[in-house]
Amino acid sequence: MPIASINPTTGETLKTFEPLTKAQIEEKLQRASDVFQVYRETTFAERAAMMTRAAEILETEKHDLARIMTLEMGKPIKGAVGEAEKCAWVCRYYAETAQQHLADEVIETDAAKSYVKFQPLGLVWAVMPWNFPFWQVFRFAAPALMAGNVGLLKHASNVPQCAMAIEDIFRRAGFPDGSFQTLLVGSDAVEAILRDSRVAAATLTGSEPAGRSVAAIAGSEVKKTVLELGGSDPFIVMPSANLELAVTTAVKARTINNGQSCIAAKRFIVKQEIYAEFEKRFVEEMNALKIGDPMDEATEIGPLATEQILKDVDEQVKTSVAAGAIVLTGGKKLDRPGNFYEPTVLTNIPKDSPAYSEEIFGPVALLFRVNDIDEAIQLANATTFGLGASAWTNDETERDRFIESLEAGCVFINSMVASDPRLPFGGIKNSGYGRELGEFGIREFVNIKTVSIN
Repeated sequence: MPIASINPTTGETLKTFEPLTKAQIEEKLQRASDVFQVYRETTFAERAAMMTRAAEILETEKHDLARIMTLEMGKPIKGAVGEAEKCAWVCRYYAETAQQHLADEVIETDAAKSYVKFQPLGLVWAVMPWNFPFWQVFRFAAPALMAGNVGLLKHASNVPQCAMAIEDIFRRAGFPDGSFQTLLVGSDAVEAILRDSRVAAATLTGSEPAGRSVAAIAGSEVKKTVLELGGSDPFIVMPSANLELAVTTAVKARTINNGQSCIAAKRFIVKQEIYAEFEKRFVEEMNALKIGDPMDEATEIGPLATEQILKDVDEQVKTSVAAGAIVLTGGKKLDRPGNFYEPTVLTNIPKDSPAYSEEIFGPVALLFRVNDIDEAIQLANATTFGLGASAWTNDETERDRFIESLEAGCVFINSMVASDPRLPFGGIKNSGYGRELGEFGIREFVNIKTVSIN
């Protein structure tokens, strides 16, 4: 079956690609294996020069690259430009810090000399999603390449042009042929490539079922994996918070990337004293969002990435409403071409409804009222996910409680959850394991080798 690039705003098929044959996959795997033996011997200075050049290309061509993203998956164009800029940031960050992060660490023992050495593992198989089609790849690729690994990318099948553009950026930046390759293959090819003896490790950002599958396969092959899966992030607001800022940020945190983000705030948990005012302002601001062509810089909400995602979101909302949830605004598909869904706010959400227990990957916000901080924390943690959490309070005791008690890989106080090249990023529970970014991220795909000399 061809891999298709389909414009979610119009439904138009932009371009189709034939998946690689087994012979073509074999050729790419062998090329990656061969180049690793040479690339691993390059110096940090050599890698940094190439990574800096990649950052320059991203910055210079950010508008053209943004257009590819928006055409393929519907991201508002301003957000797409920002994504290209963020990719340049992560390239520069690791170009500047990789040598420091991976420097030998001397540890005093009874030996004459003992230290820890960090060495690349080899071929890293990356299975990446469509929602941040450049950022998700670069946040893996920049540290992996700077550590001396080589990358093989299986991108989501609805963003093949993004995938090829990324490979082209690394090629033009001067990285050796084969050090980063896009493999245009379907999901049916993932297992065989992961089991190939030349592949040393894998990273996946995607759904929980996909993560479980990759983890099981990699486990049977005793290969290292990093998984970043779904989220149902809480956004807690207490009376001491700046309510105006909390509401404005809440709307952005729920609707960024058309609501299609694992770390988007999804469950808004508000203390009862301020609930009524928060609900009123939140619904008003959700209603005021500009929906339209994502190529228009004024657009705040574009289409969902695929027709199937639109159907899934619509079904989750309808089923939740049938179970007793109340729609405060939105709640339906827009009657226009493309995969558009109204910004939606639900409340009175029953525990047995999809909205309570499942991740909704679209601009649908869930409002909950609680009596105290204990109830807020209990509700926030009442999920199988544990990716990010945002809590709004200017009370120091409450802040410390949230930091200590919220079950998440990231806790942000008085701001929305976001990834930053300087900080480790990842989740717990069914949101995955391992970390990307920062010092911890670059150390995921290296051999942490103990050296003892007498």
